[in-house]
This record gives sequence, structure tokens and C-alpha cells, in this order.
Amino acid sequence: MTPAAAVDEAEFRARCRRAQALMAQEGLSALMLTTEADIAYLTGFRTRFWESPTRPWFLLLPHEGEPVAVVPEIGADLMGRTWVEDVRTWPAPHYTDDGVGLLGASLSDMVPAGGAIGLPSGQGTHLRMPLDDWAALRERLPDRRFGSDAGVMRRLRMVKSEAEIALIAAACATANRAFARLPEIAAAGVPLGDVFRRFQILCLEEGADRVAYLAGGAGRDGYTDVISPASNRALEAGEVLMLDTGLERGGYFCDFDRNISLGPASPSAAAAHSRLVEATRAGFERARPGATASELFHAMQAMLGSGTDGAKVGRYGHGLGLQLTEPPSLHPDDHTVLAPGMVLTLEPSVELGPGRMMVHEENIVIRDGPAEWLSTPAPDRLRTV
Repeated sequence: MTPAAAVDEAEFRARCRRAQALMAQEGLSALMLTTEADIAYLTGFRTRFWESPTRPWFLLLPHEGEPVAVVPEIGADLMGRTWVEDVRTWPAPHYTDDGVGLLGASLSDMVPAGGAIGLPSGQGTHLRMPLDDWAALRERLPDRRFGSDAGVMRRLRMVKSEAEIALIAAACATANRAFARLPEIAAAGVPLGDVFRRFQILCLEEGADRVAYLAGGAGRDGYTDVISPASNRALEAGEVLMLDTGLERGGYFCDFDRNISLGPASPSAAAAHSRLVEATRAGFERARPGATASELFHAMQAMLGSGTDGAKVGRYGHGLGLQLTEPPSLHPDDHTVLAPGMVLTLEPSVELGPGRMMVHEENIVIRDGPAEWLSTPAPDRLRTV
């Protein structure tokens, strides 16, 4: 199993330079980043310790010069192994000043009075620090302006480098191998919960760093939703089983699903699967530079002929990278123009009847000219085990 090439220091530095060029256009004196994906994007810092809500992490990028990390002391060594040289720490958790003083002093040195500090603020973003500390930070810096980053991080992260695309492709290849082994674990009589657990083991055996996301469902002529955890109900002959995985390789996700029939598929399930594959291919054919996210939605919807609600899931795909879901959304109201290097999921869905649906998902990358499959496309015919 050949490892995918990692992102190197030169690329992280180039990302910061591109961010600073956009910051200059938007009149920003600094960026303040607080989330796992944004900090990883500029530094390569990765740790499972993000699972601890008692430790906030901060990365500051001035309008010129090098980034500054403001992190709990427990993370000093690991952050010091990235390319970031200026790492400032405090003993966390601290019950009277949990890094706010250090963060405020760092911003005060970096940003002149009246300067603007940008934070990612659009849909899909969040501020990962306590609201009390956020209020205290602004009180410490009353003559600095906190506001939106004007989409700087969104614009940067939507277009992937070749190193990022290689890591996503490696994640997809890992999931392809795990899905190929579904007959080893899925059969009538096996509890769905056991299938979920065993599938995660297959993913790890095939090279996943971790399986951060796994959802699915099973039922006759479709399933009730696409985000459920597993129950312990035993699978039955004639049901359709769907597994949707977001596993990681080198910090980057894949996100696609596969449907299988436990025994001969019902005519309605078989037909629905064929329509979904056809719709996915229509989205793939439309996925070229200059097209919009909404145009991909409509290209897939035209093959399904069931209105515009996306079988009530809200969209027919999304961006993919350091997070399982990223901008843009393949949605009628998202008019983001596609560019080479964008990695997308194509995820049409159909309703088979009241309370029953099926969904199909693939991963692609936009290239100059035709798009490229990252997941191995499923065949028209619903797979039977």
C-alpha cells in the first residue's frame, strides 16, 4: 500500500502568502483561526486532542510575516514540530484567564489601533472558544475591529493542491477496498450494528487512519434516512443496505456510500439505484470549470424528475477535504463557480414512497476539461450479496 504524499512546508508557507494577499485586498490586519481544519490548513497541526472541549487553540496570521500559534502548554511540543516557529503557551485549563490575556496581547502587538481582525464567519463555520472568553477578548481590545474574514479561508480551502487531491484520492481508494469486502460482513441475519463495527475494522485494515464518520440504513425498498447510527436489528433478506463512510488518510476525508441488496433486489430498489447512478453521471458530465454548483444540482435533478427538494436532504453534494463537508453545496441557490482543483461529492437522492428513500454518492475533482473520478464509480446494477 503506497502512502500518499504529505503536504510539505513549502505548501503551508504558500498558503499563508495567498491568505495574506487576499487579506490585503479585504483590508484585514490579521486572521484569527480557532478550528481544527483552519489551523491544520495553514500549519499541518493534527491531533485527536481536539476532542477535549476544555482546550481552545488559536492561530493568528498577520497581514505580513509569519503565523503565531497561541496554544495550551500541553500542545507546545506538537505545534513546535510544525513549520510554525512562534508558539506561545499558557497552562490550560486556567480558571481565571484561559489564554485570553496571551491571545489579546498577541493581537495587540500584531494589529494596530483601528485594525481589522477577520474570523471565518459564513455558513459552516463556528467560533471554537467560550462565549465568555470571546466577550473578554473584545473588551481587552476595544480599539480593534473584529469581523468576518470576507471569505478568505473559504476561497483558499475550496481549491485543493495536487498534494491535497492525492490524499483525498488515497482515502477514496481505501474506502473502495473496504466496500469491495462488504460480502465478508453483510448478510441476512447479521445485526446492523455488527455490520457497522466490522466495516470500520475493514477500513482500518485497508489503511484508514481513522473512520471519523459512518452512517447508513437498511430496509425494503429503501431506508428511512441517511444519517442514522446503527441499531441492533438483524438484517433481512430482500432489504437494501447502505453504508456511507467518511474515513481519513493524512487528515483528508473521502465521503461516499454504497448500496447493496441482501438477496435479489426488488424492482423498485433496482430501478432507483440505476436512476441515481445515471444522475451522478449527469452531474459528473456537467462538472467542468465555469459551471456553477447549482447547475450540477439541476443536471442531476433532471435525471430524477422528482421536484427540487433533493428528497428532503437539502442538497445533492458538497465540497470535501479537511472536513467531511465543505463549501460549496450542490444546491439550487449556491452559485459558486467551479474551478480546477475543487473536490466535490455528487450525492443525488430519491424517494421511493412515504418514509423510504435511496441515495448514491461519489467523489470527484474538477480538472481543466472533464472532471476526474476519485471514488471508483458504482455500476448501474445494484450489487447483490
